[in-house]
Amino acid sequence: METTFTWRIAQLERETQDGFVYTLHYTIDANDGVYSSGAYGSLGLERPEGEMIPFDSLTEELCVGWAKDALGEEKVAEVEAALQSQIDEKRSPTRLPGVPWQS
Repeated sequence: METTFTWRIAQLERETQDGFVYTLHYTIDANDGVYSSGAYGSLGLERPEGEMIPFDSLTEELCVGWAKDALGEEKVAEVEAALQSQIDEKRSPTRLPGVPWQS
């Protein structure tokens, strides 16, 4: 089964004066149709040079792009690989609790 990774923005923190988003909070949901796993993170953003996009014009897709750009391709791949490992462990556990005399 192929795993789907869904990036979402949980929250934005902004300055009220001009709408500058200085922190974004993101989630990543991994799902293979049977098993799922997830992660949460926060990133601080630097004020952009030049004209900013008005806060009311921001889209989740744009903000997810900011998150991925801030993390970098290597870190995005690491996070998704870690979530995939969690799903793989659920699918084929390598550790289980229990005692042999109870079933």
